Amino acid sequence: MERTEDHQSIDAGGVQEADRPSPIERVESHVWRRMLAGFLVLVPLLVTFVVLRLLIDFTDDLVRPTIIGRLGEDSPLNFYGVGILLSVIVLYVVGVLVASRAGRVVFEWQHAVLSKVPIVRTISGVARQATDALSTPSEHHVSRVVFIEWPRRGSRALGFVTGHLRGSDGEDRVAVYIPTVPNPTSGNLAFVPEAEIIESDISVEDAMKLVFSGGIVLPDTSPAVLAVGETDDSQDP
Repeated sequence: MERTEDHQSIDAGGVQEADRPSPIERVESHVWRRMLAGFLVLVPLLVTFVVLRLLIDFTDDLVRPTIIGRLGEDSPLNFYGVGILLSVIVLYVVGVLVASRAGRVVFEWQHAVLSKVPIVRTISGVARQATDALSTPSEHHVSRVVFIEWPRRGSRALGFVTGHLRGSDGEDRVAVYIPTVPNPTSGNLAFVPEAEIIESDISVEDAMKLVFSGGIVLPDTSPAVLAVGETDDSQDP
Protein backbone atom coordinates (compact mmCIF):
# COMPACT_ATOMS: atom_id res chain seq x y z
CA MET A 1 0.00 0.00 0.00
CA GLU A 2 2.75 2.42 0.89
CA ARG A 3 4.50 1.71 -2.42
CA THR A 4 1.26 2.32 -4.31
CA GLU A 5 0.77 5.68 -2.57
CA ASP A 6 4.39 6.60 -3.31
CA HIS A 7 3.87 5.79 -6.98
CA GLN A 8 0.68 7.86 -7.07
CA SER A 9 2.38 10.85 -5.48
CA ILE A 10 5.29 10.57 -7.92
CA ASP A 11 2.87 10.34 -10.86
CA ALA A 12 0.94 13.40 -9.64
CA GLY A 13 4.15 15.35 -9.23
CA GLY A 14 5.25 14.34 -12.70
CA VAL A 15 1.96 15.49 -14.21
CA GLN A 16 2.25 18.87 -12.44
CA GLU A 17 5.80 19.27 -13.71
CA ALA A 18 4.65 18.38 -17.25
CA ASP A 19 1.80 20.92 -17.14
CA ARG A 20 4.10 23.70 -15.99
CA PRO A 21 5.26 25.78 -19.01
CA SER A 22 8.92 25.87 -19.81
CA PRO A 23 10.91 29.14 -19.66
CA ILE A 24 10.86 29.36 -23.46
CA GLU A 25 7.08 28.97 -23.53
CA ARG A 26 6.69 31.68 -20.88
CA VAL A 27 8.89 34.06 -22.86
CA GLU A 28 6.96 33.29 -26.04
CA SER A 29 3.62 33.89 -24.30
CA HIS A 30 4.90 37.18 -22.87
CA VAL A 31 6.11 38.38 -26.27
CA TRP A 32 2.84 37.48 -28.00
CA ARG A 33 0.74 39.24 -25.33
CA ARG A 34 2.79 42.42 -25.63
CA MET A 35 2.64 42.29 -29.44
CA LEU A 36 -1.14 41.91 -29.33
CA ALA A 37 -1.42 44.85 -26.92
CA GLY A 38 0.72 47.02 -29.22
CA PHE A 39 -1.30 45.92 -32.25
CA LEU A 40 -4.59 46.90 -30.61
CA VAL A 41 -3.16 50.31 -29.74
CA LEU A 42 -1.75 51.00 -33.21
CA VAL A 43 -4.70 49.76 -35.30
CA PRO A 44 -6.88 52.87 -34.75
CA LEU A 45 -3.93 55.13 -35.57
CA LEU A 46 -3.08 53.17 -38.71
CA VAL A 47 -6.69 53.12 -39.91
CA THR A 48 -7.00 56.89 -39.32
CA PHE A 49 -3.75 57.55 -41.20
CA VAL A 50 -4.75 55.36 -44.16
CA VAL A 51 -8.21 56.94 -44.46
CA LEU A 52 -6.80 60.48 -44.30
CA ARG A 53 -4.09 59.61 -46.82
CA LEU A 54 -6.65 58.18 -49.27
CA LEU A 55 -8.91 61.20 -48.82
CA ILE A 56 -6.08 63.67 -49.40
CA ASP A 57 -4.82 61.78 -52.46
CA PHE A 58 -8.35 61.56 -53.89
CA THR A 59 -9.03 65.29 -53.55
CA ASP A 60 -5.57 66.18 -54.86
CA ASP A 61 -6.14 64.04 -57.96
CA LEU A 62 -9.27 66.09 -58.65
CA VAL A 63 -7.90 69.56 -57.94
CA ARG A 64 -4.18 69.64 -58.71
CA PRO A 65 -4.43 68.83 -62.46
CA THR A 66 -6.71 71.86 -62.87
CA ILE A 67 -4.30 74.07 -60.92
CA ILE A 68 -1.32 72.87 -62.92
CA GLY A 69 -3.20 73.30 -66.22
CA ARG A 70 -4.29 76.87 -65.47
CA LEU A 71 -1.58 78.25 -63.18
CA GLY A 72 1.39 76.01 -63.95
CA GLU A 73 3.47 73.69 -61.81
CA ASP A 74 5.24 76.62 -60.11
CA SER A 75 2.00 77.96 -58.70
CA PRO A 76 1.98 78.44 -54.89
CA LEU A 77 -1.33 76.52 -54.86
CA ASN A 78 0.32 73.41 -56.25
CA PHE A 79 1.18 71.62 -53.01
CA TYR A 80 0.27 68.34 -51.39
CA GLY A 81 -3.04 68.61 -49.55
CA VAL A 82 -4.43 71.55 -51.51
CA GLY A 83 -7.42 69.44 -52.53
CA ILE A 84 -8.58 68.77 -48.98
CA LEU A 85 -7.95 72.42 -48.06
CA LEU A 86 -10.11 73.70 -50.92
CA SER A 87 -12.76 71.11 -50.05
CA VAL A 88 -12.96 72.41 -46.50
CA ILE A 89 -13.28 76.00 -47.77
CA VAL A 90 -16.00 75.06 -50.28
CA LEU A 91 -17.97 73.12 -47.67
CA TYR A 92 -17.76 76.04 -45.26
CA VAL A 93 -18.94 78.55 -47.86
CA VAL A 94 -21.84 76.30 -48.88
CA GLY A 95 -22.78 75.85 -45.24
CA VAL A 96 -22.84 79.60 -44.71
CA LEU A 97 -25.02 80.09 -47.79
CA VAL A 98 -27.46 77.36 -46.81
CA ALA A 99 -27.77 78.83 -43.32
CA SER A 100 -29.07 82.07 -44.80
CA ARG A 101 -32.67 82.56 -45.89
CA ALA A 102 -31.77 82.97 -49.55
CA GLY A 103 -29.63 79.86 -49.43
CA ARG A 104 -32.47 77.80 -48.00
CA VAL A 105 -34.79 79.01 -50.77
CA VAL A 106 -32.25 78.00 -53.42
CA PHE A 107 -31.73 74.64 -51.73
CA GLU A 108 -35.47 73.91 -51.64
CA TRP A 109 -35.83 75.02 -55.28
CA GLN A 110 -33.02 72.67 -56.27
CA HIS A 111 -34.72 69.80 -54.45
CA ALA A 112 -38.04 70.60 -56.15
CA VAL A 113 -36.41 70.58 -59.58
CA LEU A 114 -34.50 67.33 -59.00
CA SER A 115 -37.62 65.59 -57.66
CA LYS A 116 -39.27 66.06 -61.07
CA VAL A 117 -36.65 64.12 -63.04
CA PRO A 118 -37.59 60.39 -63.12
CA ILE A 119 -34.19 58.76 -62.49
CA VAL A 120 -32.49 61.64 -60.71
CA ARG A 121 -35.29 62.00 -58.14
CA THR A 122 -34.67 58.45 -56.91
CA ILE A 123 -30.95 59.02 -56.46
CA SER A 124 -31.51 62.47 -54.96
CA GLY A 125 -34.16 61.15 -52.57
CA VAL A 126 -31.91 58.37 -51.27
CA ALA A 127 -28.99 60.77 -50.90
CA ARG A 128 -31.14 63.27 -49.02
CA GLN A 129 -32.46 60.62 -46.67
CA ALA A 130 -28.89 59.50 -45.97
CA THR A 131 -27.72 63.06 -45.25
CA ASP A 132 -30.74 63.71 -43.03
CA ALA A 133 -29.95 60.56 -41.08
CA LEU A 134 -26.31 61.61 -40.66
CA SER A 135 -27.20 65.17 -39.65
CA THR A 136 -29.69 64.05 -37.00
CA PRO A 137 -28.20 63.09 -33.61
CA SER A 138 -28.10 59.34 -32.95
CA GLU A 139 -30.27 59.81 -29.85
CA HIS A 140 -33.16 60.79 -32.13
CA HIS A 141 -32.90 57.47 -34.00
CA VAL A 142 -32.09 55.18 -31.11
CA SER A 143 -34.18 55.63 -27.98
CA ARG A 144 -32.52 52.98 -25.80
CA VAL A 145 -30.38 49.86 -25.72
CA VAL A 146 -32.18 46.60 -24.96
CA PHE A 147 -31.72 42.84 -25.13
CA ILE A 148 -33.98 40.34 -26.83
CA GLU A 149 -34.08 36.56 -27.00
CA TRP A 150 -32.38 35.95 -30.35
CA PRO A 151 -31.49 33.98 -32.48
CA ARG A 152 -32.71 31.07 -30.33
CA ARG A 153 -34.21 30.51 -26.91
CA GLY A 154 -31.69 31.02 -24.15
CA SER A 155 -29.49 33.40 -26.19
CA ARG A 156 -29.42 37.16 -25.74
CA ALA A 157 -28.74 39.71 -28.44
CA LEU A 158 -28.01 43.39 -27.95
CA GLY A 159 -30.25 45.70 -29.95
CA PHE A 160 -31.24 49.33 -30.42
CA VAL A 161 -34.85 50.44 -30.21
CA THR A 162 -35.56 52.47 -33.35
CA GLY A 163 -39.34 52.74 -33.34
CA HIS A 164 -42.75 51.49 -32.28
CA LEU A 165 -45.76 50.20 -34.18
CA ARG A 166 -49.12 48.58 -33.52
CA GLY A 167 -49.75 45.19 -35.12
CA SER A 168 -52.96 44.01 -36.75
CA ASP A 169 -53.79 42.18 -33.53
CA GLY A 170 -53.70 45.45 -31.63
CA GLU A 171 -50.51 44.57 -29.74
CA ASP A 172 -47.76 47.14 -29.50
CA ARG A 173 -44.45 46.02 -30.97
CA VAL A 174 -41.00 47.50 -30.75
CA ALA A 175 -38.64 47.81 -33.73
CA VAL A 176 -35.26 46.53 -32.54
CA TYR A 177 -32.19 46.83 -34.75
CA ILE A 178 -29.65 44.07 -34.02
CA PRO A 179 -26.23 45.21 -35.33
CA THR A 180 -23.64 42.92 -36.87
CA VAL A 181 -20.24 42.75 -35.18
CA PRO A 182 -17.96 44.59 -35.87
CA ASN A 183 -19.81 46.52 -38.61
CA PRO A 184 -23.01 48.00 -37.14
CA THR A 185 -24.13 49.40 -40.51
CA SER A 186 -25.49 45.94 -41.33
CA GLY A 187 -27.66 43.77 -39.13
CA ASN A 188 -31.15 42.41 -38.56
CA LEU A 189 -34.46 44.09 -37.75
CA ALA A 190 -36.88 42.43 -35.36
CA PHE A 191 -40.37 43.50 -34.29
CA VAL A 192 -40.72 42.29 -30.71
CA PRO A 193 -43.66 42.62 -28.29
CA GLU A 194 -42.97 45.16 -25.58
CA ALA A 195 -43.37 42.48 -22.90
CA GLU A 196 -40.45 40.49 -24.36
CA ILE A 197 -38.03 43.41 -24.30
CA ILE A 198 -35.26 43.11 -21.70
CA GLU A 199 -34.26 46.56 -20.54
CA SER A 200 -30.69 47.63 -19.80
CA ASP A 201 -28.97 50.73 -18.46
CA ILE A 202 -26.24 50.65 -21.14
CA SER A 203 -25.80 53.92 -23.03
CA VAL A 204 -25.79 54.05 -26.82
CA GLU A 205 -22.11 55.05 -26.82
CA ASP A 206 -21.09 52.10 -24.64
CA ALA A 207 -23.18 49.75 -26.77
CA MET A 208 -21.45 50.94 -29.94
CA LYS A 209 -18.04 50.39 -28.33
CA LEU A 210 -19.17 46.90 -27.43
CA VAL A 211 -20.22 46.19 -31.02
CA PHE A 212 -17.12 47.69 -32.66
CA SER A 213 -14.76 45.77 -30.36
CA GLY A 214 -16.61 42.48 -30.73
CA GLY A 215 -17.12 42.25 -26.97
CA ILE A 216 -13.56 43.13 -26.00
CA VAL A 217 -14.52 46.54 -24.61
CA LEU A 218 -17.27 45.80 -22.09
CA PRO A 219 -19.38 48.64 -20.69
CA ASP A 220 -19.11 49.75 -17.10
CA THR A 221 -22.70 48.60 -16.60
CA SER A 222 -21.90 44.96 -17.43
CA PRO A 223 -23.70 43.67 -14.29
CA ALA A 224 -26.95 44.67 -16.01
CA VAL A 225 -26.05 42.32 -18.86
CA LEU A 226 -25.40 39.48 -16.44
CA ALA A 227 -28.76 40.12 -14.80
CA VAL A 228 -30.56 39.34 -18.06
CA GLY A 229 -30.46 35.61 -17.57
CA GLU A 230 -31.54 35.96 -13.94
CA THR A 231 -34.62 37.96 -14.95
CA ASP A 232 -35.76 35.45 -17.52
CA ASP A 233 -35.07 32.46 -15.27
CA SER A 234 -37.29 33.93 -12.61
CA GLN A 235 -40.16 34.20 -15.11
CA ASP A 236 -39.97 30.60 -16.24
CA PRO A 237 -42.34 28.23 -14.44
